[in-house]
Amino acid sequence: MKLTYAFVLSILVVALCAPRALDAQSKTATPSSTSELLKNVQQVRAPSCDRTCLKDVMTKYLDSLVAHDPKKAPLAENVRFTEDAKELKVGEGFWKTATKLRPFRTDFLDPQTETAAVHAVIEEGGKPILFTGRLKVVDKKITEIETIVVHNQAEGALFAPDALAAPSPAMVTPPRKDQLTPRQQMIDVALRYPGGLKVGSFEKSDVPFAKDAYRLENGVKMAGPGCTFQPPSCENMRSQRLPTLAGIKSRVIAVDEENGTVLLWMDFGAGSLPRGEGKALVTFEAFKVYGGEVHAVEAMFKGMPADTPPGWN
Repeated sequence: MKLTYAFVLSILVVALCAPRALDAQSKTATPSSTSELLKNVQQVRAPSCDRTCLKDVMTKYLDSLVAHDPKKAPLAENVRFTEDAKELKVGEGFWKTATKLRPFRTDFLDPQTETAAVHAVIEEGGKPILFTGRLKVVDKKITEIETIVVHNQAEGALFAPDALAAPSPAMVTPPRKDQLTPRQQMIDVALRYPGGLKVGSFEKSDVPFAKDAYRLENGVKMAGPGCTFQPPSCENMRSQRLPTLAGIKSRVIAVDEENGTVLLWMDFGAGSLPRGEGKALVTFEAFKVYGGEVHAVEAMFKGMPADTPPGWN
């Protein structure tokens, strides 16, 4: 049985603080018991797959896609796999058609939850495809695979994979240690973003955008300096005009505390896809958060039938 950290720690405190007026047998057992409890505390605190491990798992998974060989990935026997919210058998879907990894790859690594997620550009028969998803890792094996594959503009509304030649320095450069934001604060800041979309204003939800903050959507710069969507109004992300997406849903996918990134899954709900009647945009969207501010936002999304169940809790 696995012990929670709080439970083990409470027992350890009792063991260390117990009265010394114990019989000889108790005194003899105490050091051994304390040693075992310390060992249990260390086991509870340490994840089985750290950042290096998670990155390696993601690399092996991506390599298995272009090799069309799931056996090259460290899959658990009970692994579950969805692509575009549809449950598939391992080896089906993009596993059959991916052909080459391009240089663009941004990882989101969360050792606390043992989650590895990614934004990547992968070729399919020579054509660039936008690929995003998450892996859940248990005992260094992949137990869950959730992916979105965007093949063209018709699927994604926006589509500029060739613009993603390399990972964005702003997204992949770790903040200085004195700039790092506590985990829960990172989550709270990121969730203000869908909160703003829900009410149609980032000012109302008080998203703390940095002055140079930008947003990429499927490779297109839609906000921030040099934006292409109705400039110059799009340059200021906080005051940018927004649609009101009252039905938006979101969940936290990964919190990369060392790199200062939060990845959210979001379903924007009905009305979120221009000229896409009956469809909604679904995204894995990343937020660079440090110093208490949002410095960058990068999204990969796809239009799916409205109210499509994600297939995951």
